[in-house]
Amino acid sequence: MNQLNDFFQNLHSILGGHPWFVFFLIGTGLFFTIYLKFPQIRYFGHAIKIVKGKFDKKEDKGDTSHFQALATALSGTVGTGNIAGVAFAIFMGGPAALFWMLVTAFVGMCTKFVEVTLSHKYREFDEQGMVAGGPMYYMKKRLNINLKGGKIIKTGKWLGIFFAAATILSSFGSGSMPQINSITDSVLATFGIQRIITGAVMAVLLAFVIIGGIKRIAKVTEKLVPSMALIYIIGALAVIITNYQNIIPSFGAIFSNIFSGQAAVGGFLGASFAFMFNQGVNRGLFSNEAGQGSAPIAHAAARAQESVSEGLVAILEPFIDTIVICTITGLVLLSSGVWNEKFDNQFQNADMIVFADTYDGEIEEDQKAIFNHLTNEEALPLFNGEIEVIDGEIQNNLTIVHARSIAEDIKVLYEEEPYSGKVNIVEGKQVNESSDIEFTGKSLLHSAPLTAKAFTRSFFGEWGKYIVSIGLLLFAFSTAISWSYYGDRSVTFLFGSKYVVYYRILYVVGFFFAGFTDTTIIWNLSLLTVVFMAIPNLLGILLLQKDVKSTIKSYWVNFKSENPDEKIPEKL
Repeated sequence: MNQLNDFFQNLHSILGGHPWFVFFLIGTGLFFTIYLKFPQIRYFGHAIKIVKGKFDKKEDKGDTSHFQALATALSGTVGTGNIAGVAFAIFMGGPAALFWMLVTAFVGMCTKFVEVTLSHKYREFDEQGMVAGGPMYYMKKRLNINLKGGKIIKTGKWLGIFFAAATILSSFGSGSMPQINSITDSVLATFGIQRIITGAVMAVLLAFVIIGGIKRIAKVTEKLVPSMALIYIIGALAVIITNYQNIIPSFGAIFSNIFSGQAAVGGFLGASFAFMFNQGVNRGLFSNEAGQGSAPIAHAAARAQESVSEGLVAILEPFIDTIVICTITGLVLLSSGVWNEKFDNQFQNADMIVFADTYDGEIEEDQKAIFNHLTNEEALPLFNGEIEVIDGEIQNNLTIVHARSIAEDIKVLYEEEPYSGKVNIVEGKQVNESSDIEFTGKSLLHSAPLTAKAFTRSFFGEWGKYIVSIGLLLFAFSTAISWSYYGDRSVTFLFGSKYVVYYRILYVVGFFFAGFTDTTIIWNLSLLTVVFMAIPNLLGILLLQKDVKSTIKSYWVNFKSENPDEKIPEKL
């Protein structure tokens, strides 16, 4: 598992973790923002009117209403990225990483407008009469190369195949695996229910919903999304109000280091600007999925004659998902002060490193040395050999880093009792034959457990963690529901609708087993699958920039002729 985790990390460092991908993602959104003259601002009010159904027509074709499509797409994005992802971004890059998440969301509003417009415009209907849409369809129809003499090279078809295959993989890496993993972790920490039990119950519920297809999914998500958002926001505001004196300092922490990087503070070892920027953008993408090409699959099912109208609805997604909900989560983490505090923790082997020398977290040089090792800038000597343990206490002179922090008050346990004996370590990692021996101690928290801890810092007290557990359960479960639809539309594109049932069975089985798999490995896999979808989608929409602009112009001409008394935004 350690080797697999290292492979995922190394591959991600070349792809999504590399600066070129970050600039490609932000650059695409920024280009369309300027090219289309800030549609996420000018068309925002009009988008709200569309969602309310003001311009709906009975003859519109599709499987869902505008609101249902928005709710389905939001249920796919409002998930672990809002609860666990924000916590992970701040854990990795510090408070200023949240700023870059918000920047990603702002330009992502325009990116999502473009990708949804194209996907809805070139949608199809499958053998069963259901809508089949998404980036793979506009790729197949519009990204072919026309040679002289009328010969066509079907490059778009192969690009669509790659995207659809990546979507199926991402439905597990983004939609299924990290969602149930976060649910089972949170339920275990809050209620003490074993992961396998939670995974089994949630897998049965998931199967019940997704068997009904998009119409049942839409009916569930249009009720689930508003309810879960309300529950979560009430709990979050309770934390922020209780710690009101930290609101202004929290905003200061977010905006004061956006170009300089975060210095070490508390248990946090610091972050360079490049590292902080990268984490903010990547987690922003994981949160709102703008540019990834997933949400257009849900929006393609909306009842609408004009594809631009559905693209306008999609503008609201990154705003609600990231600018509103992720900002609230970030303020909870910062105002409560938990983001750089160490708490009692059970160490996951994939997130633990044993160093041969001793380092002090209070010494600046030691902090920098550990940080440079974690960012692969300058390696430190790792421990190799046997750790001697007597009654749970380590006898060797060494340092254990867990969750990117120097661990304290370390105890070694076997079957929950203090252990005496030896633990084999190779290149700083616990080897398989010692895997039943557990390391515990104080270290930083990240992901859902960090957010759960923050929610206890309000007048709700310990009850706050139940809000996170319930909210996470609903958020993550709804995400898994939506991603099953994205995957089955991709299966339809590649193989036909008759094979969708086999995909759904595999999806549910994978959902169950991911409930008790190492969290770190799942997060690293999910980051990769996001990139595999985003690259072809971003290339596609850039190549079709003129198509998008002409489609928007036609929409406003038609809209004005059909609604002469309605005020329209400033023309392009």
